[in-house]
Amino acid sequence: MKNLLSIEELTGGQMKELLALGHQLKAERGHHAKLPLAGQTWALIFSKSSTRTRVSFEVGISELGGRPMFLSTRDIQLGRGEPVKDTARVLGRMIHGMVIRTYAQQEVVDMARYSNLPTINALTDQEHPCQILADLLTIEEKYGTGAWKDMKISFMGDVDNNMGRSWMWAAKHLGFTLVLCGPEHALPSASTLAAIDSPNVICTTDPEEGVRGCHIINTDTWISMGQEAEKGTKEKAFFPYQVNAKLLQLAAPGHSVLHCLPAYRGYEITDEVLEHHADTIFTEAENRLHAQKAVLYTLATAN
Repeated sequence: MKNLLSIEELTGGQMKELLALGHQLKAERGHHAKLPLAGQTWALIFSKSSTRTRVSFEVGISELGGRPMFLSTRDIQLGRGEPVKDTARVLGRMIHGMVIRTYAQQEVVDMARYSNLPTINALTDQEHPCQILADLLTIEEKYGTGAWKDMKISFMGDVDNNMGRSWMWAAKHLGFTLVLCGPEHALPSASTLAAIDSPNVICTTDPEEGVRGCHIINTDTWISMGQEAEKGTKEKAFFPYQVNAKLLQLAAPGHSVLHCLPAYRGYEITDEVLEHHADTIFTEAENRLHAQKAVLYTLATAN
C-alpha cells in the first residue's frame, strides 16, 4: 500500500489491517514503541476548509515523529494556476508525504503520480476514505472487532456524495449490508451502482425502509462545500430524510447514530438525536486521529 486515494482501491484485507492498527495505536497513544515519521516533513495541502481533518492529521503526524506543514492553496502557487503536476514534482524533491483535501479526485491522483510520494486523500468530491475508516473503527470499538459484518448500516439524505460512494465500496469489500436512502435524484447513478456491482448495496426513497432494522444510521450535511446556492431547494427535498426520534423507532434495538460533522441541527439530524448519541458521534470524530495514524504508519513503513 503506497497511497490511500480511495476506499475503492483498497481490499477488504487492507481495511481490516488498518482498523486493527488503529485500535493498537489508540491504545498506545503517548508511548509508541516506533515513530516511523521521525525526521520527515509531511505537507497538508487544503483547498477546502477543515476542523477535524486538519487537527487530526497535524496531531497524528506529530505523534508519529514527523513535522506537519500546512499549505492552503490560497498561499501557494497551486491556487494561482500552477499545474498540479508541477507543484507535485517540486514537493516530491523536498518533503516525504502529502495529505490532500480538495475538490477533484484527479488532483489527488496526479499529486501521487507526479510527486512519487505517499499520498493520502483527506477528502475529495469523489470519496472520503479516512472518514469511513474512522467510522468502522468506531463501530468495532463499540460492538466488537468485525461487528459490522453482521450489521445493516444505513446512510440517510444526500447519499450520492463522497461519503455515500466510500460507504458503498466499504460494503462491497467487507460484506455488510448498506442501505442508501434519499430522494430519487440524490441516489447513486446507474453507472455508479454498476461499477460497484454489489448485492450488499440497497437503494430506497422510503425513509422508513431506510432505517428499518438498521444497527447503524449515518447522515451528513445536505449542503456540501461548494453547493451553498442549492440550499433552499435541497432542504425542501431532504427534510423527509431527517434523522429524528420518530424515524429511529424503526431501527434495530441498541442502534447507534453516526455523523461525520459538522452537523446542522434541525436539518439532517435533530438536536435531540445528536445529543442522545453525542458520545458515539464525538468518539467517531476522535477516531479520525487514530484511523489516520494507522494510514500514516502503514504508508511510512511501506515506502
